Amino acid sequence: MVDYTTPVTTAFEMQRATIEQSQKALEQSVTFQKNVNSAVIDSLDTQESAQRRGVELSKTAFHSYLDAVETTMPGMAGPINEVRQAVDEQYDFLLENHAEVFDNLESEMTEGADAYDELTEDYLNAVEEQVDMLVEAHEELESQSVEVAQQYGDQLEEVQEQVEEIQEQVEEVQSQAADAVEA
Repeated sequence: MVDYTTPVTTAFEMQRATIEQSQKALEQSVTFQKNVNSAVIDSLDTQESAQRRGVELSKTAFHSYLDAVETTMPGMAGPINEVRQAVDEQYDFLLENHAEVFDNLESEMTEGADAYDELTEDYLNAVEEQVDMLVEAHEELESQSVEVAQQYGDQLEEVQEQVEEIQEQVEEVQSQAADAVEA
């Protein structure tokens, strides 16, 4: 007996494997995005620190410039100190705003990442439910298809047996006819 169901079963197994792999790929891409979000948020402290050092370096360079001007221009200590105080106030204001901006940015990004995590969790749960329903329906369709293939195979074998019987009868009649013609 020939097994007519193997190709059908194999095709359904391959389709289910593709569905499951697609679901895993989706889950991995969501996990990857979560990791990227986390890495970006984690890198904010480093970025803030690097930028703060750049601003402080700029302040130090400006002070060095003022020191050079003061040494080359005697009697300008008073006006240069006023400029130095004004520069210090501006740099302090800049650094304060800089820290505030990064605090707000980190807070907003963290809230956004949390909202993304919650949304994607709900989305993945919904996808998982849909995939489970799809696989269940797919398995039912496979069962029905295998049954039809088995019935088809059984009917085909019956037809083949009938054809073989008819061929044997035709050969027997032909043999009898040939014997009758020779006699």
